[in-house]
Order: sequence, then C-alpha cells, then structure tokens
Amino acid sequence: MSDTHPLICIVGPTATGKSELAQRIAETINTSILSADSMQIYRGMDIGTAKVPPFERTVPYFGIDLIDPGEAFSAALYQDYARKTIEEELASGEAPILVGGTGFYVKATIDDMDFAEGEQTSNPIREKYHRIAKEVGAHELWKKLYAVDPKSANVIHENDVKRVIRAFELHESGECYASRLERLQSVPGWIDALQIGISVDPDLLKDRIDHRIDTMREEGLVEEVQDLLHKGFREGITAPQAIGYKEIVHALDTGSSLDKAFDEIKCATRRYAKRQRTWFRKDKRIQWLKYDLTDTDDLFERAMNMIDEARTRGHHGTR
Repeated sequence: MSDTHPLICIVGPTATGKSELAQRIAETINTSILSADSMQIYRGMDIGTAKVPPFERTVPYFGIDLIDPGEAFSAALYQDYARKTIEEELASGEAPILVGGTGFYVKATIDDMDFAEGEQTSNPIREKYHRIAKEVGAHELWKKLYAVDPKSANVIHENDVKRVIRAFELHESGECYASRLERLQSVPGWIDALQIGISVDPDLLKDRIDHRIDTMREEGLVEEVQDLLHKGFREGITAPQAIGYKEIVHALDTGSSLDKAFDEIKCATRRYAKRQRTWFRKDKRIQWLKYDLTDTDDLFERAMNMIDEARTRGHHGTR
C-alpha cells in the first residue's frame, strides 16, 4: 500500500456508530468494508451481532457469515482471511475499510503478529483442557492454571475459559501467556494504517446500548435464537462470548423471564463495551473522534478530514 493511502480503520466500543460511519466513508471513496468482529463471522447470528442488514448494505462487505456457529476459528485464521481480502481489494484499486470492535482482530490484521503453530484451529491440548473445564468448571480450571503459571493467571479473569485454556496451551509449549501479552504491545506494523476511534460518553453509550438491545428484541432476536437451536447450533450460541444468545437460551431452557434475559444482555453488553474501550485506549496510534450520537454529518466530515489529511501528507501509522 502506498504511503499516501493508509488502510482506514474505524474502531471503538460496540454501539458507537462505527458501521454507519464506515459505510458512509466507503460510499464516498468507492470501496468495500471488512468487518473485524469475532461474532459477525457466524452465519445466522445476525440480529444479536448487529450486522448491517443486507438491504441496508450499499457497498460490498467482507468478514461476515464465514462459518457456522460453533465451528473452530481464531485470530490467526482471521489474519489470513483479512490480509488476503485487503490485498485482493487493493489490487482492484482501493483497500477496504476495516471496521469493528474486536481489538485483537484489528491488531492481528494491521500489526506484524506471528501466530504459533496450533493457533489456526483446534488442537489436542486445547481439546483436553476444554474437557477439563466441562468437568471441573471455570474457577477450578483457573486455579489449576494459577498453580503452574500464576503470572498468567493473574492477568486472566477466572471466568474467561477461552484465555485460561490458551494460557495452558502456551505453558505446555514452554511459553508464558502473560509474557506474550506484554510483547504484543510492541509488535511492529504490517501495514500503514489510519485508526479512527469513535469515543462516546459512557452515560450516552449506556442509553444507546439499552435502545439497541430493545430494538433487537423487536426485530426478532428470540425467534433468531429459536431458529439456531432448531438447526442444531446450541453449543455455538451458548459459548461465553455469545452475548445476546446464551442469555435467551437459558431463559428458554428454564422458563425464566425474557425480560430478565434482556436486562442481563444489556448489562453484559455494557461490560463488554467497557473492556473494548480499555483495549483500544492502550493503542496510542488511534486518533479519537468524540461523538454525541446525534450529529452524524459532523462525525462524517471530521473523519473525512482526517482521511484527507493522512492521504495528503503521507501517513505512517505503524510503529
């Protein structure tokens, strides 16, 4: 990619208006969109992952509907897919706009991250610890990690089974999860990237998240979950990261209140947005645009000014 045409990335927490902004920019510069969202890769999980509906897509979209719920996927596989997409689209004239809230997917795409063998899909070590997790539960699994690698256990929440298992994988290969996490902060860039972050006041974002979840209910999220269960995707939509799905499955299974389930979805989404904000704030390359969720024209104009300036002066967003 030329120095004057950096890869445009629109990042930030969920429900900040990234998709709307990215699509408008893509229309303006006549390009496509590459989603960096670890849940939008799943087919059939549409309403709960806030995918832009097909009838609202005005440009080509990549990175969505790649696999069925529950199929093995990883940041390493996403890296391969994203980079091939960028190179192919660039050969046609313009790189896609990378947009999403999965910070690790964004980092895997724009930074020169080298994934070790076994990070592509599932492997025997991972499968072993998945079985242990089912047998003893998240807390006991975390305690086992603490016994062999306390440094890593201290940087992973005990309920984050996926990362606890990843730490075990690295430990058995002679590596330390916590040490690798520290090294990630200084990985050089793979491509020149202009990262535009959308910053929304937490109180405003809370209201926006609540409204979005209410809209998902009106649009048929419960029915979407029931359809996925009918198709046999229970394991995929009850995964810990499947916010909006696992809560409804629990309500349907137990006969508990759907109102309570949606309240739980709102709380989980707010917590997720906070984690996203913390992740992105650590990357000092991101240029932040404050947004009050009302004046979309002003947000668009400020973003385009950033892009025009970067293209004019020759941007160097890599480390």
